[in-house]
Amino acid sequence: MAILLEDEAPIHGDVLETILSHVPLIDLVPASYVSKSWSRAITTSLQCFNKPKPWLIIHTQCTRSPYDISVRAYDPRSHVWIEISQPSIKYVSALRSSHSNLLYMLSPSKLSFSFDRMNITWHHVDAPRVWRTDPIVAHVGGSIIIAGGTCDFEDDPLAVEVYKTETRTWETCESMPAILKDSAASTWLSIATTHDKLIVAEKFTGVTYCFDPKLKKWAGPYELRPDARIFHSVIGFSNNRLILIGMIGDAENVTRLKIWKVDTESFECEELGEMPSELIKKLKSETFGVSSISVCLAGDYAYMSKSSELAEEIVGCEFINGGGIRWWSMKNEAAGDGNRSERVVFSCSVIGLGDLQRAMSLGNRKFALKL
Repeated sequence: MAILLEDEAPIHGDVLETILSHVPLIDLVPASYVSKSWSRAITTSLQCFNKPKPWLIIHTQCTRSPYDISVRAYDPRSHVWIEISQPSIKYVSALRSSHSNLLYMLSPSKLSFSFDRMNITWHHVDAPRVWRTDPIVAHVGGSIIIAGGTCDFEDDPLAVEVYKTETRTWETCESMPAILKDSAASTWLSIATTHDKLIVAEKFTGVTYCFDPKLKKWAGPYELRPDARIFHSVIGFSNNRLILIGMIGDAENVTRLKIWKVDTESFECEELGEMPSELIKKLKSETFGVSSISVCLAGDYAYMSKSSELAEEIVGCEFINGGGIRWWSMKNEAAGDGNRSERVVFSCSVIGLGDLQRAMSLGNRKFALKL
């Protein structure tokens, strides 16, 4: 990027800030070190002209040893895909994600997890006392919550354990509500986290409970079914609001997809918008219709894809201040390799200039635009 040419007058002020607003975030990192005036111009440009937006980050894990993970990210600020080269992550088991930016791997002897915005730092701790195959896993405050998903030979299929990151110890808590006995697994439950609570909702019934890791207690039930025709729903939490995404109809014929904002005290729902019908088709599987969807939320953005197979396209939406939703779709760059044996995991975080500066300063990560 050459903004100042030899023998030409320097560009500064609003003109420079406007030009910088069109530069991808990863290229603004080296530009921020040019001079103090450039650094100030970049800061102003990011604050006033084109703010950082949530990245959709796609982690693709090979299913064969050494189980390498490749990472691609989509930055809606500049509408670009980025390839991220990073050190290999110590393999524990299959990579999974939860409530947007929590990544984890769980084996009978080890739990590994990462919850920072770019998943740079990984924590490796002893596994919970109860072995689980498909639990819900959440990060709330200074705690990692693991609930349900136990094997048949375990005494309590609804067991809940909390790992305190401060003391590095596991604590046993009140078990999940008995009504969730037949659905106490991540396959059947959708979760969202606030700063102090875990919210758990059955995807097919809308029955919802809240868990407080400090009190180690569950509250509920609440009903998240603002439309009786909903057959599948997921929840997420971002920008201090609980979001409910519900599909109406059935798996073979999804007629509508609506989004509601949910009051976390009364659990009353306020409709925010509806997905255009042409985008619903992009979530359909040739084999399963639209039996389920995967959703990541961060900031004012949500990314959706079909979860039954590797999605060729991803549907995105932005919650507009003052009301309304902007919709679009994009090609999934991670689907271009054609290797269906790989595990694909989505996460989402608002990535700012400081996050990238810290990541690049480590010297073991490289970021390249995919052209």
